[in-house]
Amino acid sequence: MAADLSVIGTHKVKRIPNGESVELKSLWQDQNVAIVFFRRWGCMLCRLWAKELGEIAPILHKNNVKLIGVGVEEAGSKEFVEGKFFDGDLYYVEDMNTYQNLGFKRFNVISIITSLFWKQSREAIFKGRSMGLGGDLKGDWVQTGGALLIGKDGKLLHHFVQTGPGDHLSNLDILKNFGLEHEYKPEMANQKRDNQECTAEAKN
Repeated sequence: MAADLSVIGTHKVKRIPNGESVELKSLWQDQNVAIVFFRRWGCMLCRLWAKELGEIAPILHKNNVKLIGVGVEEAGSKEFVEGKFFDGDLYYVEDMNTYQNLGFKRFNVISIITSLFWKQSREAIFKGRSMGLGGDLKGDWVQTGGALLIGKDGKLLHHFVQTGPGDHLSNLDILKNFGLEHEYKPEMANQKRDNQECTAEAKN
């Protein structure tokens, strides 16, 4: 089910690092935005997604598409910023209901561990390790995330919901939603990964 921006827009987020509180809808007023909702700042797969987005960040910036990252909590954000993983503004939600209202599921301990053995997760883990992205154990382990792509007229272009920790919205799909697919190059990172091989499901 697509996100209701009139509801989601009233949710508040805090800017990193100064803690300024703003409503989500202020992020897409009069501008195109790609908002990525990360699982956890210390998650290596989230760091990988952030790094992959860096491949298209110059294209987005050049075409006035704001790139924004949102997390579930402040814990671990300092290391994320210091690692320079993401080329955009960062926030974290004031209330976990924001993720719930966006349909982002929560795994249980068993299913989140199982999901790390899915093909898409294995491929992402291998790539993240080869890039030396590291990670830590801080924060919420079982939450999933996703993304919102919104036009400057406040129109929802795409609502992406992760199926597992290695499931990332591809760079090409992001550019397509903003009519920028002609700027995509095959050598850019974040190719679309195959679906998971397991049937474990996220748990509400």
